[in-house]
Amino acid sequence: MEINEKNIINRLKRTEGQIRGIQKMIEENKECMAIITQLSAVRSSIDRVMGMIVAENLKDCFEHPENSPEEQEKKMKQAINMIIKK
Repeated sequence: MEINEKNIINRLKRTEGQIRGIQKMIEENKECMAIITQLSAVRSSIDRVMGMIVAENLKDCFEHPENSPEEQEKKMKQAINMIIKK
């Protein structure tokens, strides 16, 4: 995950800022729809980070296959299940 680690951390920091903004919106009694819109954006951001991590995992499976075909298949199924589980 080293190549995309910086991108993932930056995305998580932006998401963290969005969450702080939502907390402030709630404290300031902002409109419900505006809060929901921001919550939806946070969800999308988290989904994107999850996708990046799973994609990196799959890439690693292809670039560094296990010696055992059974173990390789297990790793691939785990990565696919992470995508489907969403």
